[in-house]
Amino acid sequence: MIYTNSEILVLGNERLKYGVSACLTQGGDSVTLITDDEGLAKNAISKYLSGYSELPKQKLNITSFKIDNQWDFGSNFDLAIVITNESLPEKRLIIEKLEKNLSSRCIIAINTEIFPLSVLQNGCLHPDRIIGLNWVEPAHTTFFLELICNELSDQELVEKIKHHAVKFWGKDPYIINTDMGIRAKLISGMVREAFYLVQNRYASIEDIDRACRNDAGYYLPFAGNFRYMDLMGTYAYGLVMKDLNKELSTESIIPEFFKKIMEEGGKGMENKNGFYQYNEEEVKKWNKLFNSFSYKIKRIIEKYPFNYKVEKELITNEK
Repeated sequence: MIYTNSEILVLGNERLKYGVSACLTQGGDSVTLITDDEGLAKNAISKYLSGYSELPKQKLNITSFKIDNQWDFGSNFDLAIVITNESLPEKRLIIEKLEKNLSSRCIIAINTEIFPLSVLQNGCLHPDRIIGLNWVEPAHTTFFLELICNELSDQELVEKIKHHAVKFWGKDPYIINTDMGIRAKLISGMVREAFYLVQNRYASIEDIDRACRNDAGYYLPFAGNFRYMDLMGTYAYGLVMKDLNKELSTESIIPEFFKKIMEEGGKGMENKNGFYQYNEEEVKKWNKLFNSFSYKIKRIIEKYPFNYKVEKELITNEK
């Protein structure tokens, strides 16, 4: 059961779990984070939570936050949130351990970008309580939350999580009932075309970033793709796409320049090696800017919520 002040377990091997923990704690839930580095976790989450002072309407609750680095964490949880690499053996192993250690009433919500939910549910003791739950960084300020379910899922529980996410986590979630999420597909389509343009020397990496930031990046915080096309003139996009679609990339392999980054172990700012090269000071600067930006853009998006009832009221008031 998901309700006010739920007991939630968070575990995984990505820094995203710190933002998720901050989001849940700020929402009033009691959070237990499984981590190998208690000091790093506390510093990261305290930094995330300190930013809420910029948002006077938000409720801050740090006292309920606990950290545990053992698997012997008891079974009194309403929800377990898992964030792992996109590795099927890793995901299955964690789900198996959780089902053995947690009560049968606990919902296990795991991130999955490339594996259908049914594959993760296969062989589980309680497949109806396994759902897909995808977050994005920074999890404590973005409105994004993707819930994935299928015909095996307990639909009532999925709806309760969605309601809880809206009321307490500050999310604007959506539910996908077809076993596989849509976020990764949308992002991958855009990235594939960007790769193609760079690999074939139509544009540089810097050109691509400017085009995305100054066009799509400008309107997407206000409206999605379809709403924007309606604003600009829907029919015109159909005429453009009629000819342009034939030219879009259908590549199924990673381009050479990106393979090189992967072979060198490039993790972007994490190890100062990605599409751009960074020094220590530049990494600190970008992280500081991104943290500040995340709160500012949150306040802007809150002024123009993606909710049809509220939008109608907003349009009336703007007249």
